[in-house]
Amino acid sequence: MTASEIRQQFLDFFASKGHQIVPSAPIVIKNDPTLMFTNAGMNQFKDYFLGNRVPPNKRVVDTQKCLRVSGKHNDLEEVGIDTYHHTMFEMLGNWSFGDYFKKEAIAWSWELLTEVYKIPKDKLYVTVFQGDEKENLPKDQEAYDFWKEHIAEDRILLGNKKDNFWEMGDTGPCGPCSEIHVDCRPAAEKNLVDGKTLVNADHPQVIEIWNNVFMQFNRLKDKSLEPLPAQHVDTGMGLERLVRVLQDKTSNYDTDLFMGTIHTTEGLTGKEYAGTDDKKDVAFRVIADHIRAISFTIADGQLPSNTGAGYVIRRILRRAVRYYFSFLDVKKPLLHELVPVLAAQFSHVFPELQQQVDFVKKVVFEEENNFLHTLESGIRRIEDFIQHAATKAVDGKTAFELYDTYGFPYDLTSLIAAENGFSVDEKGFDAAMKEQKDRSRAATELDMGDWVILDETPNSVFVGYEQLESTTKLLKYRTVKAKGKEQFQLVLGQTPFYAESGGQVGDTGTLHFGDEVIHITDTKKENNLTIHFADKLPAQPDAPVKAAVAKDKRHNTERHHSATHLLHAALRQVLGTHVAQKGSLVNADALRFDFSHFAKVTDEELAQIEAIVNEKIRENIPVVIRELPKEEALKLGAMALFGEKYGDTVRVVIIDPAYSVELCGGTHISSTGELGQFKFVSEGAVAAGVRRVEAVTGSKAEAFVNEQLQQLKEIKAALKNPKELVKSIETLIQDKSSLEKQLETLELEKVRALAAVIRHQAENINGVNFLGQVVNVGNAEGLKQLSFQLKNEIPDHVLLFVANVGGKASVALSIDEKLVASKGWEAPKIIKEYIAPLIKGGGGGQKTFATAGGQETDKLDQVIAAVKKLLTA
Repeated sequence: MTASEIRQQFLDFFASKGHQIVPSAPIVIKNDPTLMFTNAGMNQFKDYFLGNRVPPNKRVVDTQKCLRVSGKHNDLEEVGIDTYHHTMFEMLGNWSFGDYFKKEAIAWSWELLTEVYKIPKDKLYVTVFQGDEKENLPKDQEAYDFWKEHIAEDRILLGNKKDNFWEMGDTGPCGPCSEIHVDCRPAAEKNLVDGKTLVNADHPQVIEIWNNVFMQFNRLKDKSLEPLPAQHVDTGMGLERLVRVLQDKTSNYDTDLFMGTIHTTEGLTGKEYAGTDDKKDVAFRVIADHIRAISFTIADGQLPSNTGAGYVIRRILRRAVRYYFSFLDVKKPLLHELVPVLAAQFSHVFPELQQQVDFVKKVVFEEENNFLHTLESGIRRIEDFIQHAATKAVDGKTAFELYDTYGFPYDLTSLIAAENGFSVDEKGFDAAMKEQKDRSRAATELDMGDWVILDETPNSVFVGYEQLESTTKLLKYRTVKAKGKEQFQLVLGQTPFYAESGGQVGDTGTLHFGDEVIHITDTKKENNLTIHFADKLPAQPDAPVKAAVAKDKRHNTERHHSATHLLHAALRQVLGTHVAQKGSLVNADALRFDFSHFAKVTDEELAQIEAIVNEKIRENIPVVIRELPKEEALKLGAMALFGEKYGDTVRVVIIDPAYSVELCGGTHISSTGELGQFKFVSEGAVAAGVRRVEAVTGSKAEAFVNEQLQQLKEIKAALKNPKELVKSIETLIQDKSSLEKQLETLELEKVRALAAVIRHQAENINGVNFLGQVVNVGNAEGLKQLSFQLKNEIPDHVLLFVANVGGKASVALSIDEKLVASKGWEAPKIIKEYIAPLIKGGGGGQKTFATAGGQETDKLDQVIAAVKKLLTA
């Protein structure tokens, strides 16, 4: 069976058991502050388990794209080394929300594995929770008894809390779980060692393939457990492992899920994959795994960057590059060539990658290309270190600098060091790494209290589409501490406050508890829960609440939000239909819109786009909002954003059916005329293949235009109100350029004259011709030219020229190449250690020549004395 057939059989089997097949959620998590990525199949159903939403169907089945590279579930360093860990993987799952429980889940998993997939029963073992006295949790006897109906009792193993009690996080839904393991060893090995002794022992051929989680409890902040109001089933089976078992392979990478990518990589590199544990084959596996994680996250809207989720993707990509650079001897971009192969392979199940294949390929190429240049710089850095090291060891600080600045993992630094007979201070590296992680953790750490429940009514109903004020009640609240600041999060029975989502910022406003006013500073979503942020709690939390949104801020935000829809359509009209939204931010002051496009948007194109948007504003087109079944909305031509999770019923924003139809949950104006006018503020690049425009509307656009006109008026006045302003400015620029050239000529003549005067004033110190002087030059370039004038005339020289340039200290230091080689003197090091501290500044350059600048102009003589002392030592 192919992987596609295996996946489909799973979905069809549970559909026959009354389950609704639902699509995978995006791999990139939105509206959940506890997660960056979907790391388990249950993430998209978290609201159902928490009771924040009612599921449309009590039984569902799916295959979910997952990513595990950070936090509790971090498999990154094992990926490629072994045969069964992955970054991105597919989690097959069947779910019961308060419907069936252990009996059915166990029976159906056994039926599917043994009767549909025909896995021999003597290959399978199951585990159940053995209980935990400390938590006062009993053995899961119920699951044990149900398993006895299907499998021999000696194949039912008891597992501890670590392996057989599943928890969402430090708090939240949890419960015992029952795993299914398969023993794929050959018969001879089975005869030597009993398979039950290898379960959960990290044996590469005795692996877990399915986990049945029985959610029964809710973990509170004080670690206590309370029963959930309804019991749920959450199961997960890794497709990659299942395919390996059914295709009778000893490695996940030998299946058709990965071999297409591996064969393509063989063709691109000229190397062969043998499936061994050597570094070359590890590199093949790393590439085959990592390109999936990279491609699908970019397709779902997460671009590589230096922070947060974007940094995780950049790390994964760089790990793949390092492996092909070091072990496949490939020194040019490779990964982007694999994107079309992957897109075609998954087009029938995850079509979003095929729909954006050119864009994803471009982003991956640019990231690879940039990192390859960084790698070269890092290699030069470590080679330079080795060349000048006093001992045969790379200290931990340098090893961490290579990791942090150049992306070198510890093993790559060790490899290069070993090739040169050096060791690396691993403890020092680990200490530097821990220090950085501790800083990062402290910066983001949240101390979140348990919810204080005042009312068990189902959570917030949003009424803010129709009204900006509402009389309601406080349902629950909790305390949150971050970076030493205490805040409070409040949940209302109904709310007019829009929670930050889809690029639109959260509302602010007030809550009136009788005469007491609580200011709401922000509104966000946590899963599907609307949370209001306040700096204090009401004195009478059970009093009726009047919730009022800040109207002006909301209306200005709505103007900018509706403008993004007009803008999106105009961009596609002018630049092409390849344009797709890649991010946005709309608030009361401005809009920011990111979109896929591979070239700078010209001034002419911007003017054309702006004209189209303003024409639509003048037409005063009604903004029509309808709620429709998703399929019906898509038939209307509604644009859906990649990376967004939509429900069965969607909100469609229509601004002329022939112009703009988009799925959108944000708030909007009633007609385009309310925008007044639209004006671009800026255009630029965000990432490879992604451009960003910023714009303003309404009174903000009016203020921007007035500000520009005022500047123009001031420029005219400064130039004595010329009739032809542009021509006058061009003349002014030409005159300035001419004067600068004259000044440069005069300065050069001055430097030449100065050089002629001082060339014979060099002082011989221990065989070194030292010339150090405070000189009078017009700029720092003069010091550089003076050094260059004299360096070829004075052998074995150290030239140090310092000056007061415009009230700032300026320094130039030149050292003869022979002295750099024989004495080990390097200009940047001397600048850093002896000069920069005196002038309270900094600088750098080449080994033979460096410059510096600083604040202290009264220490210039001391600078010369310090360097002279170094020569006499």
